[in-house]
Amino acid sequence: MSEKRFASVWEALEDTPQEAASMKARAELMRGLQAWIKREALTQSAAAGLLGVTQPRVSDLVRGRINLFSTDALIDMAATAGLSPHVTLKPQRRTGRKPSDAQALAA
Repeated sequence: MSEKRFASVWEALEDTPQEAASMKARAELMRGLQAWIKREALTQSAAAGLLGVTQPRVSDLVRGRINLFSTDALIDMAATAGLSPHVTLKPQRRTGRKPSDAQALAA
């Protein structure tokens, strides 16, 4: 029996590559915001005031409740925090699929 390997935990958990990519981006944004809150030694209330959101919203962020946040909301919060969110595109790692397989899926 062969073991299936994944490039990220999100690829293992999500149903589609698109969902995995979205979750991976949101997770990175959340980790960046969590690090900012910690680095600045902010209380949840203070962070909420600076970000223009409620304290319960910051609590959800700190607790990693990723499904409660859209990519847009996290980018807005990061930019408001003075961070520089950006997107980097790079070719996917091959997972054993041939280019002809991808073309067949698109057809």
